[in-house]
Parts: sequence; structure tokens; C-alpha cells
Amino acid sequence: MSKIYKTKLIQMNKYYFIILLSAIVFMQCKPTTRVEEVVTIVDPAANKKGDTFTLNLKPGKHFNHPTYVVWAEDMAGNYLRTIYITESYASGIFGHQMQGDSIWLKTKGPSFQPAALPYWTHKKPGSKDGTKVPTPQNPFVDAYTGATQKTAFNFETSIADQLPFRVLMEVNQTWDWNEHWTNNLYPDSPAYKRSAQPSVVYSVTIDEKSGSFYLNPIGHGDPKGDSGKLFTNLKTMTTALLIFDTMEIRLNSSK
Repeated sequence: MSKIYKTKLIQMNKYYFIILLSAIVFMQCKPTTRVEEVVTIVDPAANKKGDTFTLNLKPGKHFNHPTYVVWAEDMAGNYLRTIYITESYASGIFGHQMQGDSIWLKTKGPSFQPAALPYWTHKKPGSKDGTKVPTPQNPFVDAYTGATQKTAFNFETSIADQLPFRVLMEVNQTWDWNEHWTNNLYPDSPAYKRSAQPSVVYSVTIDEKSGSFYLNPIGHGDPKGDSGKLFTNLKTMTTALLIFDTMEIRLNSSK
């Protein structure tokens, strides 16, 4: 009898040990609540009496310091105004100064990037000397400019455009290669070699004064930056479509 009792006791001890161990593992694996950092930028030039326009951007899986611009057009595709643009492209001063076609310094300085945002570049008005791509001598100053945020962020401004209108966004990330967009696809184009996968263009129609609107991809820009043509075939685009996870516009009417 004692032997049987000892065997059962050992089995019960093993049973309770397994339960205790499982509980410890469960407690260690229990997910913790993470508060996502969100930066909010308020446009100092916004009309406080106007309708509130909030651009909400959340980085995606392949986010790595992209260049981007957001602008408005009428329903016929005519450029109205630029809403937000990353400071580097607007000023022509990037985090790494370009020397020649393939040398990049670790210090900030001028870099000429015609393939970065070609669709917007050819949409907007040219500078006084006809220059399309912003440079330190001819920067683009007709919009709010800011550094590329590393976390999700909101940009708050106001709108006065007549409904309906379209909001577009163009995004580009340097050296974002894939199996189709290889570094020898256009060997005679230094601009393409610095861009790799071309810019992706997103769009949404704003037809109400309140609500949330999400931008969707409609094509890509000229991979060499030679024109403002929109290419609607996105089958060869991969990681370039995953730079942002969320591109939302929220409108709140003042009336």
C-alpha cells in the first residue's frame, strides 16, 4: 500500500509542477500594453476658423526615411496647392550630401534628386527661372515643410478648397531595389540609380466636409525623373508599397 501511495504522490507532484510551470510561462508570455508614440504637428498658417484637415501617417514594414509630398487637385487634375512636403526635397538639402553620381558624404548638403518625386514636381508651378526640381538656390516654399518623422504622426491644418477635390501623396525611398527594379535597369540614368523602385502615387477624393478618407495607390512616377507621367501598372512594385501602413485624412467641419 505504501508503495502505491508514494507513486501516486510523485505523480501528483509532477502534475502540480507542470501546472505551476505553465502558469509561469503564461505570465511571462502575456502581452504587455504598448502605447504607440504619435507626434502631432500643427500648421502655424492654418486658418482656425476653417475646416480642420488632419493628415495621419503611420509607418509600415519597409519605412526607412522616405521622401514624400501631399497636395490638392481639382477633379480635372489641375494642381491647387501643396499641403505638406518633407524638408529635404523642398530645400534640396538632404541628410547626406551628394558628390558626383555615386559618392555620398555623411554630412548634410545639397543633393539633386529628379527621380524622387517626379509626378508632383511636374505638376507644381516652376520657379522663376523655370527650375522644376527644388534646389538650395530655388527651394519650394509654398507649403509646410518638416523632417521625416520616425513614428506615426498627425499634421493638422485647414482647408478651404471647394468640394469635391482630390488629395494626392507621392512617396519615394532611396535605394529600394527589388527583382525588377535592379541597379542596372537604366545604366545611363544616375537619377534612377539613386531612386531604385520609383515613387508611388496615392489618391483619394474628398467629397464631404467631415469623416475619414484613406489614400490608395494609383500608379508610380517616372523612374528616371524625366517627366511627370503617371504609370498605372504597379505589378512590379513590392516594398515600395509597404512604406506606410496608414495614410488617412480626417476632416472636421467648422460649421
